[in-house]
Amino acid sequence: MNQAVDAFLNKVWKEITTIYAKESKRINEFKDQSRLQAGVNRYLRVAWRKGKFTWAEGKIHIDVYEPLSWTDSSYKFEADTYVTELTDEILTEEFFPALCGFVDGLFRSEELGPRFFDYKFEVVFEFEWEKSKLILNQQLFNDPKLIQLQKTLDHFIQTKILPDLPVLPGENDMFFFARHLVNPDLMKQEAEEIDSLIRRLSDKLNKNQERKNNWIREYTTAFNSWARDHFLPQHFTHSGNYGNEWILKEEPIHPTVDDGELDFFLYVALQIGFIDPETRQKYLELAVQLGSKQAADYLRIGSGLFASTYRGERVEARNNDVAQTIEIRILSEEEAAYGEALDYIINLLRQGFPKEYNLKLKSSQKYFLPVKKLAKSKLHQFFANALSYPNLFPKLAEYADTAMEEFAWYRDVEPSEKSVMPGTYAVMGLGLYSEAYFPLVCRYMELVDTEHQLVQDGYAEAFIEAHGVKAEHMPVIVSILLGGNEEGRLVKNLTIDRPELAKALFEALKDKENYERELVVCRIFGNVKKLSGAARKAQPPLKEGLEQLLALQM
Repeated sequence: MNQAVDAFLNKVWKEITTIYAKESKRINEFKDQSRLQAGVNRYLRVAWRKGKFTWAEGKIHIDVYEPLSWTDSSYKFEADTYVTELTDEILTEEFFPALCGFVDGLFRSEELGPRFFDYKFEVVFEFEWEKSKLILNQQLFNDPKLIQLQKTLDHFIQTKILPDLPVLPGENDMFFFARHLVNPDLMKQEAEEIDSLIRRLSDKLNKNQERKNNWIREYTTAFNSWARDHFLPQHFTHSGNYGNEWILKEEPIHPTVDDGELDFFLYVALQIGFIDPETRQKYLELAVQLGSKQAADYLRIGSGLFASTYRGERVEARNNDVAQTIEIRILSEEEAAYGEALDYIINLLRQGFPKEYNLKLKSSQKYFLPVKKLAKSKLHQFFANALSYPNLFPKLAEYADTAMEEFAWYRDVEPSEKSVMPGTYAVMGLGLYSEAYFPLVCRYMELVDTEHQLVQDGYAEAFIEAHGVKAEHMPVIVSILLGGNEEGRLVKNLTIDRPELAKALFEALKDKENYERELVVCRIFGNVKKLSGAARKAQPPLKEGLEQLLALQM
């Protein structure tokens, strides 16, 4: 071996083994490692980065994890004058094969522990000259380790995913399971096979929304990584480090599109779209550039499960279930037109159209509900317009009963504090305009996600403004207060200043849990201490009623 190569190799390998010894100690201290993680390390890059003024004054850079484009976490070391004797030829023919040989020997042993290396490993070498750069890489595979991981994954599916509740996978397994689903070494990249596993686990997590949301994030992130790291780079050039700007490669450069992979890419795009509609739109547009008629149809008319256009006497409408959009054009501003539009939407939802949709409206009428913080979206406008016709109240209630779904969200705004559950605009309007729909308001308040939805906090104030504070309304008022955010914001126009109100509030609270009573008291009085103060200052018989309320807090 060339003497300069030998010196360079010894220096590099000495530093790698020192780094790996520290890494091994750190990894061996991990607790609760997932059975689905074959190993931690899967990447090594050794590089010579030229100096600022002359290339020979550079440094050796070693990365043991694939570096991010916007940061530099390399280990850096000085080198001796032997670097000046190196050439592309001897680096390619002597140094890199020797380095790969050293790595391969360590990779196939368990010297650093059974979980130190993954089943595959990439070795990258870069050497910067004054005006050029040598780049070499090699993939290493540990077939016995891969076979064992395949067996472990199959056993995991059979024992943790497919069985009925209460069997669930551990939380630390979710990350790896999601990524294994899009690993062609482990799973066939076929939508039918992958989707059945995703749906199975999602269904099992229905009663644990926090875990279900985490699971959705994990597999969506895994799908996006597969698209960005595996599929798209074959056919497009990514312009910039961020965003979704991809430029189609010239025909001789990118390979022929594999129909199976393209179908799977469409499936991935649709799944991503449930939480990131913008990326779904971009991916479908890229698929169109690759010649996908299916993607073009998705963008134009949706999945084909629903008639995409409608023309009635007073309404024109379009829908796209893939984009989760409904377009309504009111041809004649009258009650019958909004009734026709509501029938159209209700029929779509009953056929399985996504409840989490956005609505585009063309109408000369423009009403909004008097509820603070509600987004002034076209969807809100449509329902506020419809609520101006009392004869449509039963149909609006029918829509609300069809649309309401816990942990679901309209798509009329970007995910934010203004996001609301399907049915919100109809229910809130009906509750303001008619006592007949108070039971519907109560059902809504029991269903709404008080941890993540905020706008219903302002509904109590609007409700009191519309109806006043009456003893007979106390059950629905309490329901509205409990449906608000858990922070318990004070409702300024809600005052218990008459004995019949105190008695009605006591009756509405006596069978509630302690935390529910406390929340209602906080929203009406500010806190228990202020209720106590109000009771001391009140005159009989209001005083006795407030003292009864206070006794509930003890």
